[in-house]
Amino acid sequence: MKLNTNPTRRLLCLLALCLGLFSMQAIQAQDTPKTAGAPQVKFVTNMGEFVAEVYPDKAPKTVENFLQYVRDKHYEGTIFHRVIANFMIQGGGYDARYIERPTRAPVMHEGLEALSKGGPRNTVGTLAMARTNAPNSATAQFFINVVDNGFLDPNPQQPGYTVFGKVVSGMDVINRIRATPTSFGGPFPTDVPRTQVVIKSATVLP
Repeated sequence: MKLNTNPTRRLLCLLALCLGLFSMQAIQAQDTPKTAGAPQVKFVTNMGEFVAEVYPDKAPKTVENFLQYVRDKHYEGTIFHRVIANFMIQGGGYDARYIERPTRAPVMHEGLEALSKGGPRNTVGTLAMARTNAPNSATAQFFINVVDNGFLDPNPQQPGYTVFGKVVSGMDVINRIRATPTSFGGPFPTDVPRTQVVIKSATVLP
């Protein structure tokens, strides 16, 4: 069978192939479908917007604690003060002057309980509560995993960190924050974005 060597037809075929690949990438880039019964929170930052869903059926106390901070406008004006490109981004505790926001009493640690209910692990895009070395010390600060951090998962030997949600839209913004250059800032000697990443608003979506 004779091959078609018409340059115009070959160009049209190549263009069709490129359009097909573009369409496939667009499909792959679509937002994650909403999980039934999972409230969603929209974050608007100076680097873009992202949406996270949270799982009250997996970590009810943690989710209610987080949503109350959202409803109280606690996160508005706070910064992502800790950004480690091969680990996570952390925020929700300090304002742009590096003054720590007042919080309510700590929430009970639900890490192992959430996992036992089929909750997510510390994988890319998941939200977990930041805390001190004491398991029951989490208040308002949270972090978003930007790589899989299995060593943070709870198990019978260690409490780990309670995962309570996941970014379902705007991972490009998370990756933009992740890539921002860091230095020292405020009371922190390292890992502080040189250009502040500010949460302008956090709102529970209807």
